[in-house]
Amino acid sequence: MIAAVCSAYLATPSSAWAQQRSPQDLVQRGKSLFDDQQYEESIQTLSAALLRPNNTKQQRLEVYRLLALNYITLNRKDESESAVRGLLALDPNYKLPAAESPRFRDFFTAAQKKWEDDGRPGMVKETEPPPAPVEMQHVSPSQVAPGTAIPLSVKLEDPLGRVYDVKLFYRQSSSGKFAEHETQFGNGIARATIPGNIVQPPLVEYFFEGLDKGGLPVVARGDAAAPLRVAVPAPSKGWLIGLGVGIGVAVVAGIVIGVLAGTGALGASKATASISVFE
Repeated sequence: MIAAVCSAYLATPSSAWAQQRSPQDLVQRGKSLFDDQQYEESIQTLSAALLRPNNTKQQRLEVYRLLALNYITLNRKDESESAVRGLLALDPNYKLPAAESPRFRDFFTAAQKKWEDDGRPGMVKETEPPPAPVEMQHVSPSQVAPGTAIPLSVKLEDPLGRVYDVKLFYRQSSSGKFAEHETQFGNGIARATIPGNIVQPPLVEYFFEGLDKGGLPVVARGDAAAPLRVAVPAPSKGWLIGLGVGIGVAVVAGIVIGVLAGTGALGASKATASISVFE
């Protein structure tokens, strides 16, 4: 009963505490990771923050700013430019803080000029309705045996064709960096497999992200702050212990019977005994 409850908990899309974390918590976490030079982890956390539905405008601006700084640091030019454009679409008059490094300021200035020359694409107007949402459907397995590869798939409902690529992120247990894995994506379905060497007790965590042409997330199933979980039960060793005890009992009993028979304690004519090791 306890094992069943634990398995059900581990297989849920996220734990309660992760669901309740506010976008501001995630933004602060993403900033701390950036300051600690953990850029990939920062991007994963900020991507989770970006997809939270209750972001304020200021929070979204900060997410785009930090994403741009991460991508610039990693020399990922396309994603850097997309993050800057996302920021400018919210606030075309945005200026980086004067204390920002020249590297960041130079890139931002060049990206802003290009955005202006392209006619300010993506400008957010308060009166316009939001674009049709993208939905990602996925069923997570409840548990798997250790060392077993986990084939996964997601189905997208994407009326405007905003999703250009889908990626899978996974890790063993509940700490450390999520590994990034490409999927086979086409006709609204993405497929990928978590390799068996990652699938070890007590659990595996993973999530999917749907990315636009600029490499920014527009939809996810789970995320770095609230990943999907699959229980990986440890193999039971109880039967080995029982077998060892049974063999030990049988050996000792055999010795005792032999001694008794040798001394004649069981009778001169017949020495019989029946020992039941397993019921």
